[in-house]
Amino acid sequence: MNPPRLVLASASPARLALLRQAGMAPEVVVSGVDEDTLSAPTPSALARVLAEAKATAVAARMEGADALVVGCDSVLELDGRPLGKPADAEEATARWKDMRGRSGVLHTGHCVIDTRVPGEEGRRSVTASTTVHFGRPTDEEIAAYVASGEPLHVAGAFTLDGRSGPFVDGIEGDHGNVLGLSLPTLRRLLRELGIAVTDLWAPR
Repeated sequence: MNPPRLVLASASPARLALLRQAGMAPEVVVSGVDEDTLSAPTPSALARVLAEAKATAVAARMEGADALVVGCDSVLELDGRPLGKPADAEEATARWKDMRGRSGVLHTGHCVIDTRVPGEEGRRSVTASTTVHFGRPTDEEIAAYVASGEPLHVAGAFTLDGRSGPFVDGIEGDHGNVLGLSLPTLRRLLRELGIAVTDLWAPR
Protein backbone atom coordinates (compact mmCIF):
# COMPACT_ATOMS: atom_id res chain seq x y z
CA MET A 1 0.00 0.00 0.00
CA ASN A 2 1.14 3.54 -0.69
CA PRO A 3 1.74 5.77 2.34
CA PRO A 4 -1.52 7.36 3.53
CA ARG A 5 -2.19 11.02 4.18
CA LEU A 6 -0.91 11.97 7.63
CA VAL A 7 -3.56 13.82 9.62
CA LEU A 8 -2.92 15.43 13.02
CA ALA A 9 -6.10 15.54 15.09
CA SER A 10 -4.91 18.48 17.18
CA ALA A 11 -4.68 22.25 17.02
CA SER A 12 -1.43 22.22 19.01
CA PRO A 13 1.33 24.23 17.31
CA ALA A 14 3.93 22.29 19.33
CA ARG A 15 2.74 18.90 18.06
CA LEU A 16 2.67 20.17 14.50
CA ALA A 17 6.18 21.57 14.87
CA LEU A 18 7.51 18.27 16.28
CA LEU A 19 6.16 16.32 13.30
CA ARG A 20 7.51 18.84 10.82
CA GLN A 21 10.93 18.85 12.47
CA ALA A 22 10.92 15.05 12.14
CA GLY A 23 10.45 15.34 8.38
CA MET A 24 6.69 14.93 8.11
CA ALA A 25 4.07 17.25 6.64
CA PRO A 26 0.75 16.48 8.34
CA GLU A 27 -2.60 18.01 7.60
CA VAL A 28 -4.31 19.47 10.66
CA VAL A 29 -7.94 18.61 11.39
CA VAL A 30 -9.21 19.78 14.78
CA SER A 31 -11.40 17.15 16.45
CA GLY A 32 -13.87 19.39 18.23
CA VAL A 33 -14.09 16.90 21.09
CA ASP A 34 -15.40 18.36 24.36
CA GLU A 35 -12.70 17.20 26.77
CA ASP A 36 -14.77 18.09 29.83
CA THR A 37 -17.27 15.32 29.03
CA LEU A 38 -14.67 12.53 29.26
CA SER A 39 -13.29 10.82 32.34
CA ALA A 40 -11.07 7.91 33.39
CA PRO A 41 -9.93 6.35 36.68
CA THR A 42 -6.35 7.67 36.49
CA PRO A 43 -4.58 10.66 34.88
CA SER A 44 -2.64 8.27 32.63
CA ALA A 45 -5.83 6.59 31.46
CA LEU A 46 -7.50 9.97 30.95
CA ALA A 47 -4.73 11.10 28.59
CA ARG A 48 -5.26 7.96 26.52
CA VAL A 49 -9.06 8.30 26.50
CA LEU A 50 -8.77 11.90 25.31
CA ALA A 51 -6.30 10.98 22.55
CA GLU A 52 -8.53 8.13 21.38
CA ALA A 53 -11.58 10.39 21.31
CA LYS A 54 -9.80 13.00 19.21
CA ALA A 55 -8.41 10.49 16.73
CA THR A 56 -11.74 8.66 16.45
CA ALA A 57 -13.66 11.86 15.78
CA VAL A 58 -11.31 12.92 12.99
CA ALA A 59 -11.04 9.42 11.49
CA ALA A 60 -14.83 9.37 11.16
CA ARG A 61 -14.55 12.35 8.81
CA MET A 62 -11.93 10.59 6.69
CA GLU A 63 -14.29 7.87 5.43
CA GLY A 64 -13.16 6.70 2.01
CA ALA A 65 -9.78 8.41 2.34
CA ASP A 66 -6.43 6.72 2.82
CA ALA A 67 -5.56 8.53 6.01
CA LEU A 68 -3.39 7.94 9.04
CA VAL A 69 -4.86 9.92 11.92
CA VAL A 70 -2.75 10.82 14.96
CA GLY A 71 -4.52 12.03 18.08
CA CYS A 72 -2.75 13.18 21.24
CA ASP A 73 -3.67 14.76 24.54
CA SER A 74 -1.65 15.66 27.61
CA VAL A 75 -2.50 15.64 31.32
CA LEU A 76 -0.24 16.63 34.21
CA GLU A 77 -0.49 14.42 37.28
CA LEU A 78 0.25 16.03 40.63
CA ASP A 79 -0.68 14.32 43.91
CA GLY A 80 -2.62 11.77 41.88
CA ARG A 81 -4.85 14.47 40.37
CA PRO A 82 -5.21 15.12 36.62
CA LEU A 83 -4.48 18.72 35.64
CA GLY A 84 -5.30 19.98 32.16
CA LYS A 85 -5.45 23.59 31.05
CA PRO A 86 -6.28 26.00 33.91
CA ALA A 87 -9.69 27.62 33.65
CA ASP A 88 -8.47 31.15 34.40
CA ALA A 89 -5.55 33.23 35.64
CA GLU A 90 -6.45 32.65 39.29
CA GLU A 91 -6.28 28.87 38.84
CA ALA A 92 -3.01 29.12 36.87
CA THR A 93 -1.45 31.19 39.68
CA ALA A 94 -2.57 28.79 42.39
CA ARG A 95 -1.34 25.83 40.40
CA TRP A 96 2.14 27.26 39.89
CA LYS A 97 2.44 28.09 43.58
CA ASP A 98 1.50 24.48 44.29
CA MET A 99 3.90 22.99 41.70
CA ARG A 100 7.04 24.96 42.45
CA GLY A 101 9.83 22.97 44.01
CA ARG A 102 7.96 19.73 43.33
CA SER A 103 7.77 17.04 40.65
CA GLY A 104 4.82 15.94 38.55
CA VAL A 105 4.27 13.43 35.76
CA LEU A 106 3.21 14.62 32.33
CA HIS A 107 1.13 11.94 30.61
CA THR A 108 0.51 12.18 26.87
CA GLY A 109 -1.96 9.83 25.27
CA HIS A 110 -1.23 8.77 21.68
CA CYS A 111 -3.73 7.18 19.31
CA VAL A 112 -3.03 6.24 15.69
CA ILE A 113 -5.83 5.12 13.36
CA ASP A 114 -5.19 3.78 9.85
CA THR A 115 -8.50 4.38 8.05
CA ARG A 116 -7.54 1.83 5.40
CA VAL A 117 -7.81 -0.99 7.94
CA PRO A 118 -11.26 -1.69 9.45
CA GLY A 119 -11.98 -2.03 13.15
CA GLU A 120 -9.47 -2.47 15.93
CA GLU A 121 -6.84 -3.92 13.59
CA GLY A 122 -6.22 -0.42 12.28
CA ARG A 123 -6.00 1.28 15.67
CA ARG A 124 -3.26 1.54 18.29
CA SER A 125 -3.07 3.69 21.42
CA VAL A 126 -0.84 4.12 24.46
CA THR A 127 0.16 6.68 27.07
CA ALA A 128 3.74 7.89 27.42
CA SER A 129 4.83 9.51 30.71
CA THR A 130 7.64 11.90 31.63
CA THR A 131 8.57 13.16 35.10
CA VAL A 132 8.92 16.95 35.33
CA HIS A 133 10.91 18.66 38.09
CA PHE A 134 9.65 22.19 38.63
CA GLY A 135 11.87 25.00 39.83
CA ARG A 136 10.99 27.66 42.38
CA PRO A 137 9.80 30.77 40.56
CA THR A 138 9.05 33.73 42.81
CA ASP A 139 5.54 35.09 43.27
CA GLU A 140 6.52 37.96 40.98
CA GLU A 141 7.75 35.60 38.27
CA ILE A 142 4.57 33.54 38.52
CA ALA A 143 2.44 36.68 38.24
CA ALA A 144 4.36 37.81 35.16
CA TYR A 145 4.05 34.38 33.57
CA VAL A 146 0.32 34.15 34.19
CA ALA A 147 -0.11 37.70 32.83
CA SER A 148 1.47 36.54 29.56
CA GLY A 149 -1.56 34.31 28.99
CA GLU A 150 0.53 31.31 28.00
CA PRO A 151 -0.37 28.96 30.89
CA LEU A 152 -4.06 29.16 30.03
CA HIS A 153 -3.45 27.36 26.74
CA VAL A 154 -1.26 24.42 27.79
CA ALA A 155 -1.82 21.26 29.82
CA GLY A 156 -0.48 21.61 33.34
CA ALA A 157 -0.14 25.40 32.89
CA PHE A 158 3.43 25.07 31.59
CA THR A 159 5.44 24.19 28.51
CA LEU A 160 9.14 23.55 27.96
CA ASP A 161 9.31 25.51 24.71
CA GLY A 162 7.73 28.70 26.02
CA ARG A 163 8.10 31.32 28.73
CA SER A 164 7.90 28.74 31.52
CA GLY A 165 11.00 26.92 30.28
CA PRO A 166 13.24 28.70 32.84
CA PHE A 167 10.94 27.47 35.63
CA VAL A 168 11.54 23.76 34.88
CA ASP A 169 14.71 22.37 36.45
CA GLY A 170 14.71 19.12 34.48
CA ILE A 171 12.81 16.12 33.20
CA GLU A 172 13.15 12.34 33.26
CA GLY A 173 11.98 10.88 29.97
CA ASP A 174 11.15 12.08 26.48
CA HIS A 175 11.34 15.83 25.94
CA GLY A 176 8.87 15.67 23.04
CA ASN A 177 6.33 13.93 25.24
CA VAL A 178 6.22 16.99 27.48
CA LEU A 179 5.65 19.16 24.41
CA GLY A 180 2.70 16.98 23.47
CA LEU A 181 3.92 14.17 21.21
CA SER A 182 6.55 11.49 21.76
CA LEU A 183 8.17 10.71 18.42
CA PRO A 184 9.64 7.37 19.64
CA THR A 185 6.19 6.36 20.88
CA LEU A 186 4.64 7.35 17.56
CA ARG A 187 7.24 5.27 15.72
CA ARG A 188 6.43 2.21 17.81
CA LEU A 189 2.68 2.56 17.21
CA LEU A 190 3.27 2.94 13.49
CA ARG A 191 5.42 -0.18 13.42
CA GLU A 192 2.62 -2.14 15.11
CA LEU A 193 0.40 -1.05 12.21
CA GLY A 194 3.02 -2.14 9.67
CA ILE A 195 4.07 1.40 8.75
CA ALA A 196 7.64 2.71 8.81
CA VAL A 197 7.97 6.28 10.06
CA THR A 198 10.44 6.90 7.22
CA ASP A 199 7.61 6.26 4.75
CA LEU A 200 5.88 9.36 6.12
CA TRP A 201 8.79 11.69 5.49
CA ALA A 202 7.84 14.51 3.15
CA PRO A 203 9.82 14.84 -0.10
CA ARG A 204 12.67 17.29 0.12
